[in-house]
Amino acid sequence: MRILVTGGAGFIGSNFIRYVLRVFPKAHILNFDLLTYSGNLDNLTDVKDNKQLQFLKGDITNNRQVDKAFVLFKPTHIINFAAETHVDRSIHGGASDFVRTNIMGVQCLLEAVRKHKIEKMVHVSTDEVYGSLSIGAKKKFTELNQFLPNSPYAASKAGGDLLCRAYYETWGVPVVVTHSTNNFGPYQYPEKLIPFFILRLLEGKKVPLYGDGKNVRDWLYVEDHCEALLLTLQKGVPGERYNIGSSNERSNVQITKMLLAHFNKGKDWIEYVADRPGHDRRYALDASKIRKELGWKPRFSFEKAFAETAHWYIDNPSWLKKLAKKHKKINTHIK
Repeated sequence: MRILVTGGAGFIGSNFIRYVLRVFPKAHILNFDLLTYSGNLDNLTDVKDNKQLQFLKGDITNNRQVDKAFVLFKPTHIINFAAETHVDRSIHGGASDFVRTNIMGVQCLLEAVRKHKIEKMVHVSTDEVYGSLSIGAKKKFTELNQFLPNSPYAASKAGGDLLCRAYYETWGVPVVVTHSTNNFGPYQYPEKLIPFFILRLLEGKKVPLYGDGKNVRDWLYVEDHCEALLLTLQKGVPGERYNIGSSNERSNVQITKMLLAHFNKGKDWIEYVADRPGHDRRYALDASKIRKELGWKPRFSFEKAFAETAHWYIDNPSWLKKLAKKHKKINTHIK
């Protein structure tokens, strides 16, 4: 395969590139990334000399730049990680960047796939498009649930997802959409809960927790996610959606206490702060479709992956602090 990876310098994208190069060392990959604040080529330092990997700086909303990437690289497959993902930024900083990247950028990629007749495109999306579930309920979202986004970020992702459906139904563009639960693992930009709280603790500061901290998320280790995404790229049926979740539901306060334990800190290190607007109470996905149809299941235990993730950030303080210095104002993001 010749895989065009958009947003490959970000958290999940860089982990995906590293995973593919490990399991398919002969695959050719082009990392197409604009290198915005969360795009970081340091995430790929260990594979930067791999001759199977190329980099091209570019913007998925720029038709000319996207077309150039397709013409020069001649991909057989494309996977789209490029997105604005920070919920708080979409609320407090305005939604225009989210609409531009997550909707217009997706449309630009779909046009390129249509024009150049690519074998398959996988568009990576989020569980947030489905809205919120009640705590304590047994219900989980399936691929048949309607979209009910509650934040500008989630609405923009839903818009891109629906464009994928429209391009498949109208022109037969071979696109697959995936929705995943909260990812965690190494190289995650420290505006997300786990790396942000670790950064705070390394600096000797308390961790700010929204509301009562009881919001529940299903936590998915990033390498499990990457394995599922590669399967959808290989075997996913165009026009279909696949939920990717691991049934590891934990409240934000549970995750916080697990992190505090790694630092031998007590619950007095938690600073409860005013909740953010439209904060969804619970996300949970039914991943039975991808398990049955594509044979995927998570391989990593939550406890072991969580411990290894925490230690990765603790063992790589320079990576965290370099980003913190570059972007002095990092706000927490607790999905």
